[in-house]
Amino acid sequence: MSVRIFNGESEVSAIDPGNRGMNYGDGLFETMRVHRGALPLWPRHLARLREGAARLGIAMPATDVIEARMAETVAGRDAGVLKLLLVRGNGGRGYAPAPDADAMWMLSLHPLPASTPPGLRLHWCETRLGSQSALAGIKHCNRLEQVLARAEVERVGCDEGLMRDLAGNAVCATSANLLVLRDRRWLTPSIRDCGVAGVMRGWLLGQGLVDVADLAPEAVETADALALCNAVRGILPVAALGVRAWPSSAATEGLRAELAKAHPGFAREQR
Repeated sequence: MSVRIFNGESEVSAIDPGNRGMNYGDGLFETMRVHRGALPLWPRHLARLREGAARLGIAMPATDVIEARMAETVAGRDAGVLKLLLVRGNGGRGYAPAPDADAMWMLSLHPLPASTPPGLRLHWCETRLGSQSALAGIKHCNRLEQVLARAEVERVGCDEGLMRDLAGNAVCATSANLLVLRDRRWLTPSIRDCGVAGVMRGWLLGQGLVDVADLAPEAVETADALALCNAVRGILPVAALGVRAWPSSAATEGLRAELAKAHPGFAREQR
């Protein structure tokens, strides 16, 4: 893993112990697919990062500086994952943020995850997502709900877990958005109160391939097909949720073909 750390526009060698991201999770992150030395979905990642920074009041470094450092980091890399972490910076003890703190940001380059099975096995997680509209949609650094839910998934030996809100409605997987096929329409749960506005979810909505709907667990379990999507893996078919199983779906393969046509870097996930 390659790591670079910046304070404002200056590269530094270490993270200060007073870093607010480390102490309070006061920050944001983006996880991006690398394809042939480029980041195919960067404009969407940047839009979400800007939205998150505006909501949290974090001053972003200049976009051209971020883009230049990212280009240096992924140059010559055929495939991989680039993580961008942006936090408010350093501050003393206590929650009140220092108004003049320079943002600290970090780039880390990772290999692509191992290939997934042809159909994912899902588990309904008992851990629920709390309701907080001020944070809904943005990819902030407070991810303990997902940590607890992922531990559940590991205990039961499944590939991923589905998470619900406090009212019991489906929201997302632990690290992906949920796609549900009903009556030949692809649907994805609302994220108005919790959950992340996934970049791949946003691309599908922008293409008119998916609609937003409130989805109770029964609507998920009786769907014609399920899939998960995120910006690293693309679109992944689901084979089972608990005792319910689904055969391979032409509709899912159609979505994957549309993605591969627009962003060839995801074609290798279609094999």
